[in-house]
Amino acid sequence: MPSFDVVSEIDLQEVRNAVDQASREIGTRFDFKGVDASFELSDDKILMVGEQEFHLQQMMDILRQKLVKRQVDLACLDPADPVSTLNAARQEIKLKQGVDTETAKRMVKFIKASKLKVQSQIQGDQVRVTGKKRDDLQEAIAHLRGEDWGLPLQFTNFRD
Repeated sequence: MPSFDVVSEIDLQEVRNAVDQASREIGTRFDFKGVDASFELSDDKILMVGEQEFHLQQMMDILRQKLVKRQVDLACLDPADPVSTLNAARQEIKLKQGVDTETAKRMVKFIKASKLKVQSQIQGDQVRVTGKKRDDLQEAIAHLRGEDWGLPLQFTNFRD
């Protein structure tokens, strides 16, 4: 029976490269001369540290430009509010990966409401859609692409 998986993944190597490029650009920009500003990438978050919130806004713009050049979808970024102290400001940006359970439940309901002859089920951080005909699965993909889910979707593991 044909099936496919709906996942939300980002290429962490491309994110790492974008963060490195943004760090290099901060080191060479005139408006960051003499300013302690840095990016730190951990497993699922990016930490931006600057002297003022204005620097954080500039750093966010630079990071977004670098991510777009590397074809990383900006919908996977979840920035928290900046935290300012007297001598520093910091902002944490979480990287969203996987389809959370609330979104997965909404997807399953959406697919059932579309009256297509497919079945969907939640499998961890992805949604598996199965059907008898390939055309039904392609219609399901088109329906899912037409809706805004708040995260980038990829359709993988398409099998006949």
